[in-house]
Amino acid sequence: MLRVRVETPCRTTEDPAKVRAALLRLFPDLVLEHEDDRIVGTSASLEKLRELIRNQRIRDTARGQLLAGRQGDRTRVLLSKQAAAMGVVNFAAGSPLGDVAVEIESDDLTAAIDYVAESTVERAVRPSGRSEGT
Repeated sequence: MLRVRVETPCRTTEDPAKVRAALLRLFPDLVLEHEDDRIVGTSASLEKLRELIRNQRIRDTARGQLLAGRQGDRTRVLLSKQAAAMGVVNFAAGSPLGDVAVEIESDDLTAAIDYVAESTVERAVRPSGRSEGT
């Protein structure tokens, strides 16, 4: 089971349609709800996020952020809402407009993180053909 929950504030100075569009650029199949001053969405797919991370060549950065935010069977990261509006993944916090909080929950979180942002660092191989540590 994979569950993705996305939440961001929607300030009175922001157009809710544009905020929703920004979220949908990262997670196209989000089911969105407007709750008071927040927009919340849920999804069961990380496909577009994975594609953007690969295309931007930020897999190791994304992996580090996902691992750093891990607690049990879920991880939480903050993304820039302004970057999301441009269809870009940016792990930044502290924007005056508020950040996009992304929570990923999975029965196999390690596999989900590997899917979204597999490591680009290969294990060192000894001349004998055996990986170090074996």
